[in-house]
Amino acid sequence: MAILVSSSVYVLIFLTVLNFTLLRTSGTKCTLDIQLSAINNSDCGSGSWGGFINNSNCCTSSFDDYLYALGRRANLSGDIFLNATEQKSCLMSMKEFKSNVLGCGIEKLTAGEGGCSDYTVVDTFNKLGDRLKTLDENCKGLRSYGRSDQACIECLRSWEKIGGSSDDEVEHVKAEADVCRYAVLVTLTGRRIDDAKWVQAVFDCLGQQPLVTADGKEGATSSSIKTSTGLLILVGSIVGISAIVLIAAMILFRKGTKKSLSTGKDEFHESLPDESGNPKITIKEVYLATNNLSASNFIGQGVAGKVYKGKLSNGQHVAVKHITEDGYVETFVREVRSLSHVQHPNLVALLGHCEDNDDCFLVYELCHNGNLSEWLYSIDRVLSWIQRLEIAIDCARGLWFLHTYPEGRIVHRDIKPTNILIDADFQAKLSDFGLSKVMDIGQSCVISEVRGTFGYVDPEYRRNHHVSASGDVYSFGIVLLQLLSGQRVINLNIDKPMPLDKMAKFLMRGGNIAEFADPKLNGEYSFEAFDFVLKLALSCTELKQQRPSMEKVVINLEKALDISNTAKLCQN
Repeated sequence: MAILVSSSVYVLIFLTVLNFTLLRTSGTKCTLDIQLSAINNSDCGSGSWGGFINNSNCCTSSFDDYLYALGRRANLSGDIFLNATEQKSCLMSMKEFKSNVLGCGIEKLTAGEGGCSDYTVVDTFNKLGDRLKTLDENCKGLRSYGRSDQACIECLRSWEKIGGSSDDEVEHVKAEADVCRYAVLVTLTGRRIDDAKWVQAVFDCLGQQPLVTADGKEGATSSSIKTSTGLLILVGSIVGISAIVLIAAMILFRKGTKKSLSTGKDEFHESLPDESGNPKITIKEVYLATNNLSASNFIGQGVAGKVYKGKLSNGQHVAVKHITEDGYVETFVREVRSLSHVQHPNLVALLGHCEDNDDCFLVYELCHNGNLSEWLYSIDRVLSWIQRLEIAIDCARGLWFLHTYPEGRIVHRDIKPTNILIDADFQAKLSDFGLSKVMDIGQSCVISEVRGTFGYVDPEYRRNHHVSASGDVYSFGIVLLQLLSGQRVINLNIDKPMPLDKMAKFLMRGGNIAEFADPKLNGEYSFEAFDFVLKLALSCTELKQQRPSMEKVVINLEKALDISNTAKLCQN
């Protein structure tokens, strides 16, 4: 009997490691960027998401990975659930690593079934915006206190109220309520995709706790069923075996990652000319500059890695981006290639790069005044009307330069407030060229996968995958609307949330344009210039053929600045 069990263990380990290897080389096409986490099999007895998933299959980790991937896609495209064909491809890809994923219950979240299953992110804002805001607000405690019981209870109460279901409701009503809950959760995940720790805390809370009823009592879940002693022994054995499997899989994964990273660097060396003009900085210099990547030097984090402030040996203050996430070596390669020869006052200067074994670093000039998003949405920071126009002009000049670069047009593809940095002299500079696309001379567009941030991505590009300069013009138009209004892409603080461009168009058709102005301006702006810039911003979001070039945008913004300065002189 012992020999049989031992043999079974070895077979299980072999098959699991083999499946893990196949997953990395599988040709199955999946539209999701699913990044499998290290599975915590100790959650098998509790992580059923209130009975939504099949808890006996130890599905918690796979389900969390799937939800996070949906959130990432929602952030980029505005879509929420996959249709049956797309979902099948993704589940088959996951199945190669976790064979029982098909029995988890993920199939219940399929687009095309009507109701919330067909919602986009905009639909969720419009129809469930109040519940989205409540869930976001009541789960904030998880960001501050981690896995606090009270914080989790508040989060769970909001989660339950999204569906508004009770134990007495019929099955199909419960199913629809569940789909609506997950539509809201995926939308929220997409909005907070850069805060991975908080998203995971929310998943842990909602997944590993029973639903809380309206009166605060815990509802029953499948984990409350009494388990026989024999089953407990079996589960214990499975956990032990799984630990061995996990260690073996992680070792293999680490080797595969190193190989992938090495391959990316090899491509980097082959594709970058020797005279790149971008100095290579030693790993020693990087660690000295950032005080060994000290937490006190940490200034931000994106999807590719962390950013630290530092000071080089020559006394120059710098920002150091540490590429820490697997799969983002291409960001390192693309930024060095894109920025090696490209220099302009309104582009963040790439001062050097560093690669050492598994580490990749990009070293930029430090912009002491942070990013535009911090200025627009901070309570204690205020941008004057003139400052907003000057920032807009700086950004427009940077894009004009990129779009007319002599050696090939450069399309940024991710223009948004967080990628607009402000230096000590309050000059705005475009940053983060990790998604940029360099086009050959004479090319008007190229076909590529959809990249960017939801709300800023050109709808035409999202449909046809044609990368062109007009996509940057669209994104800039949205940013210009944010400079005017001080609002986010979709404002959740109004009764009926709607995209910012639609709100502006609504006011232009007969509303009071002054209502669109940022309250922090206190009415201190030229109404003529404001109206002029608002129309310019909306023209940037029109159909591709109707959008102005960035050269025309610069000319018109400079005209608005002249109008504003003249009006200011007249007032004085």
